[in-house]
Order: sequence, then C-alpha cells, then structure tokens
Amino acid sequence: MKLGHSKRNSTFSLLLNLGRLTYTSTVRKVRQSHGNAIMALAMNILQAVLFIVAFYFMFTVLGTRGMTIRGDFLIYLLTGIFLYLTHVKALGAVVGAEGPASAMMLHAPMNTLVAILSSALSALYLQTLALGVILLGIHTIFGAVEIHDWAGVMFMFLLSWASGCAVGLVFLALKPWFPDFVSLAQTIYTRANMIASGKMFVANALPAAMIPWFSWNPLFHLIDQARGFAFNNYFPHVTNWQYPIYFTLAFVMLGLMGDFYTRKRVSASWMAGR
Repeated sequence: MKLGHSKRNSTFSLLLNLGRLTYTSTVRKVRQSHGNAIMALAMNILQAVLFIVAFYFMFTVLGTRGMTIRGDFLIYLLTGIFLYLTHVKALGAVVGAEGPASAMMLHAPMNTLVAILSSALSALYLQTLALGVILLGIHTIFGAVEIHDWAGVMFMFLLSWASGCAVGLVFLALKPWFPDFVSLAQTIYTRANMIASGKMFVANALPAAMIPWFSWNPLFHLIDQARGFAFNNYFPHVTNWQYPIYFTLAFVMLGLMGDFYTRKRVSASWMAGR
C-alpha cells in the first residue's frame, strides 16, 4: 500500500512540476518578442484590426458585401480573420519552439514537450485576449455583439488553434533535417491559406467543381462551420467539424513520432552546421 501511495505521489509531483515549468516557459514566450506581455498583446490586437479594416474596405470597394452572409458584417469578418490568424500563429509558435539541440535543453527540467506546449499556449493566450478586447471594442463602439451559438464558435476557434499546432508539430519534426524546406513550406502554407482558408467567401456559394480545391484544408471547414454557429440563418452544406478533428489527431501523431525520431539523432554540432 505504501508503494502504491508513493507512486501516486510521485506521479502527481511529476505532473505538478511539468505544469509549473510549462507555465513559467509560457510566460517567457509571451514576453520574448517584446519587453512585456502588454506590448505583445497590443501587437496582436493591432494586426487583427488592420486585417479587419483592410478586408472591410476591400469588400466595400469591390461591392461584394451583398454576397456574404445576411447578418452582422463585422462578425462575418471576425470568424474568418481570427480563425486564420489563430491557426497560422499557432503553427508559427510551434515551429519556432526550442528544439532538442537548443541551449534551453541544457537545463535539467526542460524538455521539448514543455517547449512545444509553452509555445502553443502562449499563442492561444495572446489570441484569446486579443479576440476578447476586439469584441469588447465592437460591442462598445458599434453595438451589441450577437452570436447565435457562442460555444460552437469558441469550439471552432480552439480547433483552429489545435490544427495549427498539429501542422506546426510536423514542420518542427522536419526542421532539423530540412530547415530551408520547412521555412519555405511554412511561408507557402501561410500565404496559400489567405485564399484556401475560405475567409474571403461563403463556402456554400462555391461551385461544386471548386470544392475539392478547398476541402483538404481543415481551416476551410472550421471557418465555414464557425459562421454556421455564428449566424442563425446560415447552414454549412459542404463542410463539417469532424474532419479537422481527425486531421489534427493524425498530424499530432505524425509530429510526435517525428519529434521522437529526431530527438534520438539530432546533435548540437549537427544543428550548428546547418
């Protein structure tokens, strides 16, 4: 009985230490790009606002606002822009996490799992705060924010973050082997998703012949489903939210297996030579 009790205590202590280390590393990640977390948050808010303003004027100038979903146009923009930003920022954060040859790994408690988790959580933390601040601003300046199903929209938001982390995990596993290719592939993926994510149009309005060009992309499904949850008069017919879950699980498994394989073979001298 004492042995079992000791094992339970050691497992709990291990999880507690892992959580504490992840929290500390997450705070460090949030502060990494700027001197304090407030500036990091402000930059995220500014980027999102610039996206919203740019797309608002683009839709207005082109006269395509009438082709969007009937309802609050700002909510239509937010469901596309924020899910896209959350996805690509999660991907970038995970790809930028410290690898097995990083100097941070010389510290005994530190490991790649903590580095990946802290990078992913810091991206989620900043994007969630930025979304909250922007929604509060819209509610204060333009009027009440009306979302048909808040839980559904937030679920799609979290899935966009998780799927971005999953893709980033695969890129991170490949990074020590093909650093230049990973950098190029990340740029192409991010740029392609400006259109392939479907944030600029309504998925139901796509011709049937064009749907296969977008249906491979989990973000395309998530943005369309988020709009289905946000508006009570929009019902997605060509997307579903199950596919992004399967996609995320598959890529997480691939990324973890690749990371395990890489950690067994990578060395500091190898990384220095690349």
